[in-house]
Amino acid sequence: MRLHILGICGTFMGGVAALARELGLEVEGSDSSVYPPMSDQLEALGIELMRGYEAKHLQPAPDLVVVGNAMSRGNPAVEYMLDQRLRYVSGPQWLGETVLAGRDVLAVAGTHGKTTTTSLLAHLLESAGMAPGFLVGGVPGNFGVSARLGGKQPCGAQSPPSGASRLPPPRAGDVGVEPSSTAPFVIEADEYDTAFFDKRSKFVHYRPRIAILNNLEYDHADIFPDVAAIQRQFHHLVRTVPGNGRLIVNAMDERLAEVLAMGCWTPVETFGIGCGDWQANLIEADGSVFAVHRRGELIGEIHWSLLGNHSVMNALAALAAAAAAGADPRALLRAFAGFHSVKRRMEQIGDVGGVRVYDDFAHHPTAIATTLAGLRAKVGTARILVALEPRSNSMRQGAHAAALAPSLADADAVVFLRRPDLPWNAAQVTDALQGRGTTAASVDALLADLQALARPGDQVVFMSNGGFDNAPHRFVRLLAAQ
Repeated sequence: MRLHILGICGTFMGGVAALARELGLEVEGSDSSVYPPMSDQLEALGIELMRGYEAKHLQPAPDLVVVGNAMSRGNPAVEYMLDQRLRYVSGPQWLGETVLAGRDVLAVAGTHGKTTTTSLLAHLLESAGMAPGFLVGGVPGNFGVSARLGGKQPCGAQSPPSGASRLPPPRAGDVGVEPSSTAPFVIEADEYDTAFFDKRSKFVHYRPRIAILNNLEYDHADIFPDVAAIQRQFHHLVRTVPGNGRLIVNAMDERLAEVLAMGCWTPVETFGIGCGDWQANLIEADGSVFAVHRRGELIGEIHWSLLGNHSVMNALAALAAAAAAGADPRALLRAFAGFHSVKRRMEQIGDVGGVRVYDDFAHHPTAIATTLAGLRAKVGTARILVALEPRSNSMRQGAHAAALAPSLADADAVVFLRRPDLPWNAAQVTDALQGRGTTAASVDALLADLQALARPGDQVVFMSNGGFDNAPHRFVRLLAAQ
């Protein structure tokens, strides 16, 4: 069977392609721009990549076209596909029906932290000898690939005896999650819409047995009119989790509590810092060391390299989900020290002349604030310089403009990339920073401003969910050359 994937270089669709290839299918695909790291991963798998969306790429006709959610009506390949009545399906539907059906699926949903938590959960299950499959919206450091089917026992690993490490059910009378006879599958469960012909959130196709609800805030202003619309989609996900499954829910998030109040038919375990069934108590203020309790019982301490309260919350969610899947949480604590996060999640890419440079994916005010707070707790009074690109659809539309300046409270200086096509006035952000913020009309200008500001001891953080014209690595080279 030959599949053609439209939008193949996106992190999700690239993962779909990798899974299809692992299943033994013939896979090819096209994208508007073929770029690393996904292009490198796909080419290594022997997948043919075509640049652009041309009708000729669908000739001769493939057996099935898998359509990414970046595709829309008017796209030449889409119009040809429809006119020729080719068989087509969305990426999430193909995944749900072909890969996930019949497996124990662990889905990680939330406005923030999905990629890191998914990667961490897969790492914990791998450490427990469960050989999980996974699809992550990035390349996890512990695996080097964004997706795999799973099921092959890692060398030297031992599966726990069936039921031996089962935790007691969350409440009296609740039914716990039964051990699976197949490898579990961990998936990043995105609330973004599925395809131009299916406007439901991607995650409704996954039918998880265990679902993490990490947090819920307003985002994706291009498709959701308000936060209530997002809550309705999250409740659709809740409706798909079976009664003998498990919901792992942030105890500190009022909007998630409102989602559960719409109706819940599944045992719930909550997590939080100082609250919930799974609790963290910080030992180091930066979140690098903390104790974990489950319903008042000490599980142990976690020592790892990640920073910030948001990272602590991700850790609690992943640990609780791994325990619900049958892993012994105490035995997993040591695995945290060996966790390597996904690229571009506060990834240190250089230390030149005492100036440390980080590349970070943060693109929402809450994520920006928590990331910088974690760094501030680590570096104390050292200066933090931020280069910020408003790249996401919500950012470009100005949906988060009012919250941006407060989110940058821990930054000593901010250079805001205000490209000429930005439809709103960035001065409302920089003015609110009271002398700590400036704008730059181009990446070249931004880099020049940062270079003039930086001095030994500074922490420089580039924040964008796009390519940022390779600004972080260009800045490292500028520092090295001066």
